[in-house]
Amino acid sequence: MDTKILLESGTNELEILEFVVGKNHYGINVAKIREILPYKKPTPIPNSHPCVEGIYMPRETIITVIDLNKSLAVPSDTSDEFDMYIVTNFNKLNIAFHVQTVLGIHRVSWTEISKPDDSINDAGRSVATGFLKINDRLIVILDFEKIVTDISPETGLRMSDIDALGTRQRCNDPILVAEDSPLLSKLIHDSLQKAGYTTVVMTNNGQEAYDFITEHKDKGDLLDKVKCLITDIEMPQMDGHHLTKLVKEDPDTNMIPVIIFSSLVNDEMRRKGESLGADAQLSKPEIGSLVKVLDDIIAKYHNNK
Repeated sequence: MDTKILLESGTNELEILEFVVGKNHYGINVAKIREILPYKKPTPIPNSHPCVEGIYMPRETIITVIDLNKSLAVPSDTSDEFDMYIVTNFNKLNIAFHVQTVLGIHRVSWTEISKPDDSINDAGRSVATGFLKINDRLIVILDFEKIVTDISPETGLRMSDIDALGTRQRCNDPILVAEDSPLLSKLIHDSLQKAGYTTVVMTNNGQEAYDFITEHKDKGDLLDKVKCLITDIEMPQMDGHHLTKLVKEDPDTNMIPVIIFSSLVNDEMRRKGESLGADAQLSKPEIGSLVKVLDDIIAKYHNNK
């Protein structure tokens, strides 16, 4: 699948692949997709998670197959004759998701995607990251990272990576974080605090982070409130690439270091982040590496004062 269209400058746009599981319509960011293949019954793995259908090896790579019907608790009332695999790559994992039908691609702005409210996303348990309405159809944008982490927790952020850093000094330099996942937001916040960063400001998306930056730019105390910005890429309202573009193009804010911390960081997306001025880019779930890069950036800031 050609994703070059996604490598333009930070336009705050994305492409959503619409697909069907059961009778419901769902979406995934095209940037996560490697390819779409016809369904072929996978090889079952004894004693695997109930949502893991087995493994599939279309070429030289073994790919784990997740049954989205079971994962989403959506009954399938059709045969698998016309089913498809959506083969993904994120968090350095190759996963095939078994779906019923692939309908097509929609190019949209992140501003068109509504974020679930607390009644839906109670305590971060929901696997919906947003909702998109297309031609009277409601498309649920799924949190594929959470789906995989719920099945295999070791693929998520690990606090043990922070424990391995040992005893650390406290640092009061304020760190601004843009992350839309409630679960990951809490894990990042707790990890940074455990690593000694006592002032961590969490925002739910790029727009909230940019509003915070703009507010304190206008007040004249920006550098007292933000010493570094850590941002996800995929977020409703404003994505991390557009946020990076806005921060780095403004002479009043471009001194703020930007770290992109996202499951989407691959070679192509890394080139895009570099073109937008990101100071560092790391792939989730490397929370220990994130802390080390943050340490280097903060040390460099103080050395340059």
